[in-house]
Amino acid sequence: MNTFSRIIGTGGYLPKNVVTNADLEKTVNTSDQWIRERTGIEQRHVAEDGEHTVDLAENAARLAIEAAGISPQDIDLIIVATTTADQVFPSTACLLQSRLDIHGCPAFDIQAVCTGFVYGLSVADKFIRTGTSKCALVVGAETFSRIIDWTDRNTCVLFGDGAGAVVLKADNTPGILSTHLHADGDFAKLLHVPSGVSTNYPAVQEGRAYVEMAGSEVFKMAVKILGQIVDETLEANGLERQDIDWLVPHQANIRIIVATAKKLRMPMDRVVQTIAKHGNTSAASIPLALDHAVRANDIKAGELLLLEGFGGGFTWGSALIRY
Repeated sequence: MNTFSRIIGTGGYLPKNVVTNADLEKTVNTSDQWIRERTGIEQRHVAEDGEHTVDLAENAARLAIEAAGISPQDIDLIIVATTTADQVFPSTACLLQSRLDIHGCPAFDIQAVCTGFVYGLSVADKFIRTGTSKCALVVGAETFSRIIDWTDRNTCVLFGDGAGAVVLKADNTPGILSTHLHADGDFAKLLHVPSGVSTNYPAVQEGRAYVEMAGSEVFKMAVKILGQIVDETLEANGLERQDIDWLVPHQANIRIIVATAKKLRMPMDRVVQTIAKHGNTSAASIPLALDHAVRANDIKAGELLLLEGFGGGFTWGSALIRY
């Protein structure tokens, strides 16, 4: 008998500190109207001083575990997708493992920026399908505000902080039907942080390791590639566009979301949209959107979901899920 993985619980957490477009109008040359029209964003949540990625991850994880009706000790695999790890090492996943009082199981981070959660979901699914894991915790968590230049209006208006989590459990019935992962490092400089531990380290020491983005080029690539991965996912599963009940996209830009929905010929009321209130939370955005729709009772058991994301690297990927 084949073994599959199913999502049995979701959780999401946002820092209490909210930064509105009106707040940004006071510090950079921008306007609420410009931000809304170009991105669809009205506000974003920003971690307070002393609030770390693992703190956000823990809150989201505990809510997912509670929703799943399990004990933390039932978890035998922890994957955290993050670009903003609290330390060089240990991994944020290991820090989270300690917070949850879980001992002995594998725990590791995945870094694929905004596609990180889909990457993590794919890896956890394969652990479960091969019998290596029976109950996995997958978290997307970011304090992206720490790598943003808040004087750069092209980037500071886009990003926010948050965490989303799911619990996957082995099941005889398919939940995650397929995942599709891709990357192309030739496009790295279009969206990157050009500083790190072994490259341009003085910028890190001086607190100048910031996101740099060629916005129009990234937008064009995202629309093109996400359209391609929609086709790839449908073809791999022998499905038509109308078979998808919900699109759960990475929340980067409302125009990209609308373009992907058009590719699916899907009405916007079947597209989960949290970008207005969350902004772009990178690896956290897809699980946060999923949790939002589940807790609002929009997504229901048995419905077919398409998750998709695109991020720096470039990385991109999708997951087709029977909820």
